[in-house]
Amino acid sequence: MKRAIWRGKILAESDDIVNLEGNAYFPMSSIKDRSVLSNSDTQTYCGWKGDCSYYNVTVDGETNKDAVWYYADPKPSAEEIRDRVAFWKGVEVIDV
Repeated sequence: MKRAIWRGKILAESDDIVNLEGNAYFPMSSIKDRSVLSNSDTQTYCGWKGDCSYYNVTVDGETNKDAVWYYADPKPSAEEIRDRVAFWKGVEVIDV
């Protein structure tokens, strides 16, 4: 079981994790409170995974820009991360 936490708030928790390139991808359904996420305008591209989008995380009035990323329509080589999110920028991902 893994848990993603920022500023003391549990963002996601799941035992259904896909580990890819050192990152834990959580199922979107594992997000505890979708109201802490807001869409970001940031977009990046990975040659083998495809177009990447981001969410900002806001907890207790503090926003962590682009702290969550996902591939809405990953390339076939990365299909295993469809409907999943990963965390960074100070979000702790811990084993529980």
